[in-house]
Amino acid sequence: MAARVSYELDVHEGKNVILIKFPYDKELVERVKKLVGVKWSQSKKAWYVLDTSQYREKFGIEEKVIGKEVVVKIAEINKANFLRFLETLHLKSYSKSTIKTYSTEFASFLYTIKNIDAKEISAEKLRAYFLYCLKELKMTENHLHSRINALKFFYEQVLHNEKIFFEIPRPKKPLLQPKVLSLQEISKLFSVINNQKHLLMLQLCYGMGLRVSEVVQLKVNNIDSQRMQVFIERAKGKKDRYVTLPDSILDLLRNYYITYKPKIYLFEGQYGGKYSTRSVQAVFKQAMNKAKIRKEIGIHGLRHSYATHLLEYGTDISLIQKLLGHNDIKTTLIYTHITNKELGKVQSPLDRLKNSTQ
Repeated sequence: MAARVSYELDVHEGKNVILIKFPYDKELVERVKKLVGVKWSQSKKAWYVLDTSQYREKFGIEEKVIGKEVVVKIAEINKANFLRFLETLHLKSYSKSTIKTYSTEFASFLYTIKNIDAKEISAEKLRAYFLYCLKELKMTENHLHSRINALKFFYEQVLHNEKIFFEIPRPKKPLLQPKVLSLQEISKLFSVINNQKHLLMLQLCYGMGLRVSEVVQLKVNNIDSQRMQVFIERAKGKKDRYVTLPDSILDLLRNYYITYKPKIYLFEGQYGGKYSTRSVQAVFKQAMNKAKIRKEIGIHGLRHSYATHLLEYGTDISLIQKLLGHNDIKTTLIYTHITNKELGKVQSPLDRLKNSTQ
């Protein structure tokens, strides 16, 4: 049924919209009516929703890199710089999310400098600009790093001026420890989920240490139940890897397959295509509320918990690195700071003082 639904980008009543078209079907009409903000257009003879990132992801439509309204604000002298910047990002096969972030940050910079040619900006002027971002715009360290990386790409990769950033100091990023759930909390979380699909999604996140983007990208043919392995295809950094399929999940996985009969993606959306990451995140949030777990933690915490618990079980750190798909073992080593394995053995000096006086 989902294959009969098609989507078209259009403009309706002065707004960018997504038209949802399908031959009349009472069941489909009822399902479409449940979409937030959906309306019927008599002139277009179709249902439609606003063209947003959320709906593009939900319907499997390629995300627009940057809005036309932003490009219009760029001075004529810098439009060629912006187009060359975009072309270079595409030629170097950067991910969609990186292209979107870099182009937005670079466009904001070009809008700020107005009629000054970006090619003529000196290192000293860039320093002043970054101070402006920090002091006047009150950017966070992470946001400023993104802005610096975008401009670094333009001056070093597009203009091939490799030395311009050597004199520009970067703000120190706060060293944040990953937030994790205990085994008891994980068990409680899973126990409150009654929906078969939702339970499988979260169990795969934790049981194989997957990013939410990797869960929604899983295809039926990526799962090898004979070898008990799952192929993670073109993950972060466009890397492939294999992870171990947990024995305990096989029954749920088989029952799910029989019930839902997915065709291409293991988790398919209501209207076909892959399930959206936002929907999986919402499933996690709802389960956390239902389980009454009050920790401020997102779905990525299941991946952090997987790595932390493996380390506590004595798994070699280099193997955890491979399972997580980290390029640098330094990224994996952060979990050594939060494991309870050694911390539990430490006795507070206060306890020693109390014991010595008894």
